Amino acid sequence: MPQQTIPVELYYWPTPNGHKISIMLEELRVPYSVKYVNIGKGEQFEPSFLKISPNNRMPAIIDPEGPGGKPISVFESGAILQYLGRKFGHFYSAEERQRTEIDQWLFWQMGGLGPMAGQAHHFRQYAPEKVPYAIDRYTKEVNRLYGVLNKRLADREYLAGDYSIADIASFPWTRSYENQGQDLNDFPNMKRWFEAIAARPAVQRGLEVGKERRSNLADDKEAQKVLFGQTAR
Repeated sequence: MPQQTIPVELYYWPTPNGHKISIMLEELRVPYSVKYVNIGKGEQFEPSFLKISPNNRMPAIIDPEGPGGKPISVFESGAILQYLGRKFGHFYSAEERQRTEIDQWLFWQMGGLGPMAGQAHHFRQYAPEKVPYAIDRYTKEVNRLYGVLNKRLADREYLAGDYSIADIASFPWTRSYENQGQDLNDFPNMKRWFEAIAARPAVQRGLEVGKERRSNLADDKEAQKVLFGQTAR
């Protein structure tokens, strides 16, 4: 494993996507410094941050010891996990068949579990008016995805066999299962997986990063305006 002499810069806020990267860095035991991006106050729109993350979303990283010894910035949590896994040689296989297995479940999380759980959260917790169709639609879709996860874990400990970036990506999005209208007891294989990951010391450390800064978004109307009213302008 390469030795990191200069800390990785983590641009972060304590959300499920942010937790993916704080957990990964803790698992790797790589030195890092946290640059908080308060998304409720619009700090993600600052020009200095947009140079790193043009999609105005955190997390993002700057690795001062990137390829060729030159700094590199990476945005999008899945891409960051892949980059760190490749660089440090942990939680992301160098063998093509196993790496493909990991990638499938990483992209399943990025394209399905995360967005659908996020929509379930929005319409169940934050929407200014209750929209029964939307609540039912996204709650059922999360339930379907939990079922996929539960079936996958019926004959293996983790999503791609060994603990990997696929698990690191998926776990944070399952922590608020109650707010998504789900009961883990309905998914015993997933529950076993969830509890095993939650017990990992590095996961616990990663979840503590910036915990004190997180507020109850459901009560913060100004933050909701910033987060839920974005357009191209």
